[in-house]
Amino acid sequence: MSSTSQPAYPIGQPSDNAGSSTQPQQSRQAAEEARKDRTLAEFMLMLDDYEPLIPNEVTDYYLQRVGFECEDVRLKRLLSLAAQKFVSDIAADAYQHARIRTNAQGGRTRTNQPFAGPNSNKDKTRTTLTMEDLSAALSEYGINSRKPEFYM
Repeated sequence: MSSTSQPAYPIGQPSDNAGSSTQPQQSRQAAEEARKDRTLAEFMLMLDDYEPLIPNEVTDYYLQRVGFECEDVRLKRLLSLAAQKFVSDIAADAYQHARIRTNAQGGRTRTNQPFAGPNSNKDKTRTTLTMEDLSAALSEYGINSRKPEFYM
């Protein structure tokens, strides 16, 4: 009678049909979440000393316009950093479009600088970003930058 009251498997070890892989998987997920929390906390601490390229006043103005109220300076700096990254990505994409366009036209243009000094004989290359380049880069992000028809 005592053999029927005891479990078929030792205490602390799940049976085959109890899902033995869920315990280690949950602890692995918990460890990953704890690591992400530590990383985020360290990153937020680094934002205390970071001064973004977009001034805090500009960020405050646009956050106020959309109705976002927050007193945490680190969060505002994080939003400034995200906006800075977004603008930087668009500029880099526009530059790539300009280089592709310039190379498709047969090379770079030569700049004429009559009073440039001793290096004026060298060919200097310059890539000029146009509105078409910017429009192509913005369209990759789903932003339409065309002028309204009544301005054309």
